[in-house]
Amino acid sequence: MKKIEAYVRHEAFDPIREDLLDRGFPSLTITEVKGSGRQEGVVEHYRGAAVVVNVRPKLKVEVFVADKDKSMVVETILKHARTGEVGDGKIFVSTVDEVYRVRTGEEGEEILDAHAPWEIPA
Repeated sequence: MKKIEAYVRHEAFDPIREDLLDRGFPSLTITEVKGSGRQEGVVEHYRGAAVVVNVRPKLKVEVFVADKDKSMVVETILKHARTGEVGDGKIFVSTVDEVYRVRTGEEGEEILDAHAPWEIPA
């Protein structure tokens, strides 16, 4: 089992979510975060004063998947998050040793199986 943790720009999230939903992966955890990376501070103007912003807002997207689905999920995130500019984000993949469904007590990789593709309401 794998934990995929992606830090992406806000505008990349909706296409990522829709594509993963269409592929049967509706379960995501999203956290608003701020961080810094290779990009320099960005100068913004607030009430006529120049302000250097050293941390930028991002979304942290966490997805837990079976080993066989890891590449597809990573490729989906890369497809929608990559602009080629500094600040596109990062993806981290970790191994998960155990997983349990709280409601039923089930355990193991089968509780992470992809769902049938969902229809997105119009």
